Amino acid sequence: MRAQTVLSEIAVGLRRNLTMTIAVVASVAVALTLAGASFVVRAQVESMKGYWYDKAEVNVYFCTKADALTTPRCMNGAATDQQIADVKDALDKMPMVQSSTFVSAAQGYQLWRKMNPDSPLPAVVGPDAIQPSWQVKLKDPTKYDIIRSAFTGMPGVHSVNDQRSVMDNVFLLLNALQTAALLLTGLMLAIALLLIVNAVRVSAHSRRRETGIMRLVGASNLSVQLPFIAEAVVAALLGATLASVFLLAGHYAVIHVIGGRITFFHFVGISAVLTVIPLLIVAGAAMAAGAALITLRKYLRV
Repeated sequence: MRAQTVLSEIAVGLRRNLTMTIAVVASVAVALTLAGASFVVRAQVESMKGYWYDKAEVNVYFCTKADALTTPRCMNGAATDQQIADVKDALDKMPMVQSSTFVSAAQGYQLWRKMNPDSPLPAVVGPDAIQPSWQVKLKDPTKYDIIRSAFTGMPGVHSVNDQRSVMDNVFLLLNALQTAALLLTGLMLAIALLLIVNAVRVSAHSRRRETGIMRLVGASNLSVQLPFIAEAVVAALLGATLASVFLLAGHYAVIHVIGGRITFFHFVGISAVLTVIPLLIVAGAAMAAGAALITLRKYLRV
């Protein structure tokens, strides 16, 4: 069967069922956009984990005079210089500790004022209310539990906090969004498959006379079915192309519009999107071809 004839049959079929074709293209585009977005979100989460976990620090906070009134473990008053030095000595002996930096109450107060310039609290709260701390960077951030168990309860220590616990909440939200996107992707793919099946059924029914003639002149099953399969694949490829454009536009908008305002957020590069696009194109074409082939076996009877 000549390629020109096949292309002509495809064009006729797409024009004849224009409304159904538009519905197929739109549903496939939405489904594949959601699928691609979920993969990009996954890459974003993994990239953020690698970026921020390496920067995460463990903070060993010390008691202040104010804590003595509210915290039982600080009932003996503010931590002494010796107690602070004892923690430093213990940190230096731990092989998983990469470095440690002491942040005094005054330094912590200045940092707090910079982070909260519009807060009225600095006017009524002085440096004495800020807990001094050791900021500890670990060679392996997953070893946080060792630091926590070693220093929790030591004289003068108020608490041991890991910055990862804050970021884990962000990652939990992103993972929830990814799961929601995958569920919605499954729903949209099911709708797209139903539309492809209906489009092929309508096309086969409207051209049953032509296919009958082809059978009478000895055309093979492949020759009869190929135009219908090709129509579905072309519609799906159009949808995949739209999905690719949406993903690229979305990535551009995130990087150049949002990225410039959120400097602490580490966004994935364009390569993450370019890696997903071929998968979307192959998945769209395979989904359409499979649905069309199964439909033709059931409904194309001459």
